[in-house]
Amino acid sequence: MPRGRVCSTLWIMSRGAPEQDIDESALEVGTPKPAAAGVKGVLVSLQRSWEQMGLARTVRTLPLLNQRAGFDCPGCAWPDPREAEGDKRKLAEFCENGAKAVAEEATTRRVGPEFFAAHPVAELAERTDYWLGQQGRLTRPMVLREGDTHYRPIGWDEAFGLVAEKLRGLAGPDEAVFYTSGRTSNEAAFLYQLMVRGFGTNNLPDCSNMCHESSGAALTETIGVGKGSVSLADLEQADLVLVVGQNPGTNHPRMLSSLEKVKQRGGRIIAVNPLPETGLMRFKNPQNARGVLGGGTALADEFAQIRIGGDLALFRAVNALVLAEGAVDREFVESCTHGFGEFQAQAADLDWDEVRAATGLEREQVERIARMVIDSERTVACWAMGLTQQRQAVATIREVVNLLLMRGMIGKPGAGVCPVRGHSNVQGDRTMGIWEKMPEKFLAALEAEFAIPVPRHHGLDTVDSIRAMRSGRVRAFVGMGGNFVSATPDTAATEKALRGCELTVQISTKLNRSHVVPGRTALILPTLGRTERDAQAGGPQFVTVEDSMSVVHASRGRLAPASEHLLSEVAIIARLARRLLGPEHPVRWEQFETDYDTIRDHIARVVPGCADYNRRVREPDGFVLPHPPRDARSFPTATGKANFTVNTPEPITVGEGRLLLQTLRSHDQYNTTIYGLSDRYRGIEDARRVVMVHPDDIAALGHTDGDLVDLVSEWATGDGTVEERRAERFRIVAYPTAPGCAAAYYPEANPLVALDAVAEKSNTPVSKAIIVRLERR
Repeated sequence: MPRGRVCSTLWIMSRGAPEQDIDESALEVGTPKPAAAGVKGVLVSLQRSWEQMGLARTVRTLPLLNQRAGFDCPGCAWPDPREAEGDKRKLAEFCENGAKAVAEEATTRRVGPEFFAAHPVAELAERTDYWLGQQGRLTRPMVLREGDTHYRPIGWDEAFGLVAEKLRGLAGPDEAVFYTSGRTSNEAAFLYQLMVRGFGTNNLPDCSNMCHESSGAALTETIGVGKGSVSLADLEQADLVLVVGQNPGTNHPRMLSSLEKVKQRGGRIIAVNPLPETGLMRFKNPQNARGVLGGGTALADEFAQIRIGGDLALFRAVNALVLAEGAVDREFVESCTHGFGEFQAQAADLDWDEVRAATGLEREQVERIARMVIDSERTVACWAMGLTQQRQAVATIREVVNLLLMRGMIGKPGAGVCPVRGHSNVQGDRTMGIWEKMPEKFLAALEAEFAIPVPRHHGLDTVDSIRAMRSGRVRAFVGMGGNFVSATPDTAATEKALRGCELTVQISTKLNRSHVVPGRTALILPTLGRTERDAQAGGPQFVTVEDSMSVVHASRGRLAPASEHLLSEVAIIARLARRLLGPEHPVRWEQFETDYDTIRDHIARVVPGCADYNRRVREPDGFVLPHPPRDARSFPTATGKANFTVNTPEPITVGEGRLLLQTLRSHDQYNTTIYGLSDRYRGIEDARRVVMVHPDDIAALGHTDGDLVDLVSEWATGDGTVEERRAERFRIVAYPTAPGCAAAYYPEANPLVALDAVAEKSNTPVSKAIIVRLERR
């Protein structure tokens, strides 16, 4: 690789580094810290990459990340620039956390049979998630048989036979659940759901159940499509961008480059968040002189530091102000929408004292926000987990859609809805059929394509799968990627549920918490990572993924596999399906393993919008899936139009001495993968069991900064009793959260989330607005 390209890579690795205007001399632990003009991001990324991969591997791998001839980032699903939209990819198209994600997968550290021989499962269960993840890549299939204390090696054929035997021994297919992570490729996801439905069940829980299920439910009801309606070009052309319940500086850093373009064009940004996240304030782009040498770009024109759970009340108030101003796109409303009258009548009934109590915001700020909305000709609304994991998440997102519908902001350039997906192919997995409630049209097409019976009854989502395992109705768990134990709520209940299973199977690249919470028989099946070459009998293979904006494109790994004993996800599914469903099954599974084009040919005939898949995905930037609201202002809803809805905020009552807690990520993690113990932008080092609390609340509760406490959550059950859950030994950190609110990292805080605390309509765990008290140790 040319020397200049290597040098450029060093700078690009800091892409997405935000910075705040803060006096460094006044910084203390718990204060949002600057990103050292992006240079620190470069150094951190390089250090992590060299530690995990070595210098030569770092230089060879990172320039291929998110490039047309390379591999898709295993981190977030933020889209890549497209030439068709007038944008070109840069020399290296990734962020600091993307570099960390690659380093974690492409690490030279290994976890083989000798590791498991030296560490009994009981010992591993006592280790932290960070320690487990840092041990390295799995190299051999392993089995833990009933009564054993250690995992032992097992051959692939024997492993597939054992899994098939256990699954066929169940009382019925519905006694098994088949979980999927959002990193699974389109090809693997399509085969996985085909195998599961061929087996006879729709029990296909996935990580989307715990993140953007609320978005899908709200958008399907209101505009008819459960996906975002904007392209990257739309976002960058917007006059106004709402960034609600999202921390792009850590979770989607490349988004900051797009927000910078909004500002350079004269657009404005409103940030709505309980915490003053660094990435929402100022961005120093290391790819230009202003970012490297200057003061960077101030991003948020308005920061609404909202009380946790107050978003529905905020948008209802903004909508009332827009209506009062008469700033309604009447032509769009009359021709394209349904239910405006009912919505308008409810909007007039607004109590500003209730708005203030729910949001913590002054009326003057809400009016400023409404004025910015009214003045904008092109508005995009972005959101993430801060909205989707509330109890009224679906209602809140519907109210955001009400605002856009009023202003005619669906189906026009520079405007629309933008749910920002967190996992690299979680949206593609759903497109490929990973859902417990796939529509009849998809199931009928699948049945016709393969000449097999396909079950129609709805399956179990993630929360219901845990409930079913807990009660004994489900006796087998198969996980295609991910870290189920650390991703799910109510950790004690989840661990007990998994340990009660007769069989647990984890298809994984690295060691994680789920491997040490086994069923009576447990298997670890190691698979190729996205960075690795996939060579099959039919030649080198590639896979495809779908980003947050419905672009489907290819991903080609280039590194040698971590072990000669690894199989691709496709190969694992194809071989398991042959053993499970038998040699006489109508589906020719062996051809799929040999040539992934054959999978894509079937996808083209089954999945809407995927016609001519093999040709189109070989285009330099792939292709964009159809989206009727975006493409033609056509709304495939029950009414045939976009639907206004009526949404009533329900106040959250917090007793004396209690706080509202949200779980979140540190800057040094992605989903459940913990890269390190630094939360650089929040000024927290070498610690994860911390709880961030406003200084005034710390004093009012009789604590001091640095105190050790237990977090005790209080969940009011349906029968009027209150359940308590405890997470021990958290250090209080003074932090400028919204008053009355607190924050802690997951998965450490997951034990506080009750299994039955779920969002209305979507059944997503409520990891935001958890009522807690702090008990001194």
